[in-house]
Amino acid sequence: QVQLVESGGGLVQAGGSLRLSCTASGNNARLDVMGWYRQVPGKQRELCATIVSDGSTNYADSVKGRFTISRDNAKNTVYLQMNSLKPEDTAVYYCYADVYLITASTRRRYWGQGTQVTVSP
Repeated sequence: QVQLVESGGGLVQAGGSLRLSCTASGNNARLDVMGWYRQVPGKQRELCATIVSDGSTNYADSVKGRFTISRDNAKNTVYLQMNSLKPEDTAVYYCYADVYLITASTRRRYWGQGTQVTVSP
């Protein structure tokens, strides 16, 4: 019922910036918590940042001070502004949304397709 489409990944040099976007579409769905995970091959998926519908945010220590999560509720979009990028930030970044399905009165997590971020030394 809900689809998340990501964009904004790419190749940047260390110290550079990228802005990831994730837009949700669907019917009869309320987006509650949204956030970003990242995953490196062979490693566990790491939660980077979350944001609640009221704007409250949380960050992993590894990205705090460098990344900023935000959302535009009118556009059903969550963003991840990544500054001062480091090679260790290289990963596939996945957005997610914890969604309340109004007609079904249930909650479910939906995932974006992933977008590659590569930071060169």
